Amino acid sequence: MKVLLINGSPHAKGNTYVALHEMEKIFSQEGVETELLHIGGKSIRGCIACRACAKTGKCVFDDAVNEIAPKFEACDGMVVGSPVYYASANATLVAFLTRLFFSTHFDKTMKVGAAVVAARRGGLSSTFDELNKFFTISGMPVASGQYWNSIHGREPGEAEQDTEGLQGMRTLARNMTFLMKSIALGKEAYGFPEKEAFRPMNFIR
Repeated sequence: MKVLLINGSPHAKGNTYVALHEMEKIFSQEGVETELLHIGGKSIRGCIACRACAKTGKCVFDDAVNEIAPKFEACDGMVVGSPVYYASANATLVAFLTRLFFSTHFDKTMKVGAAVVAARRGGLSSTFDELNKFFTISGMPVASGQYWNSIHGREPGEAEQDTEGLQGMRTLARNMTFLMKSIALGKEAYGFPEKEAFRPMNFIR
């Protein structure tokens, strides 16, 4: 099994990294392969709704989105981590996720998703909700921990002092591992749920 960990902070070794790294340690103990990708410091523009990806199968902007798309398709789970800016995720991360999820047309059903957020003080819940929406629109089960998956700290490394937050990351990693393994067993024994053809509806027409 493999999990992608996406660090959406511009700081490669900041408090978002502390949270993701704590999860990495548990995944390693559980025999789950991980790859930590730092995209928060990259130059990633937003989606322009050109829909070229519908024809080519990839985003028209050839950057980290197209580079990571095959890794996303191959993984069993994804953890997305972000700092909190104005009660929202880092704009670079949101641009990355928007284009990654929209431009990739492979079936994401039953890949497990998890969001983790880091903040000095507030805005954690709204950012957590924002990130989870990428998973739930894609048929991806969302892993939970023992609280909303958050950690506190302002200066780089301060999150190491948040003992409850660190424990939450370890719990989340264990729960996510269990969920991925359970899904794999369920797929083998029962197959995935039947899918109906998508029936879009535009209320203004």
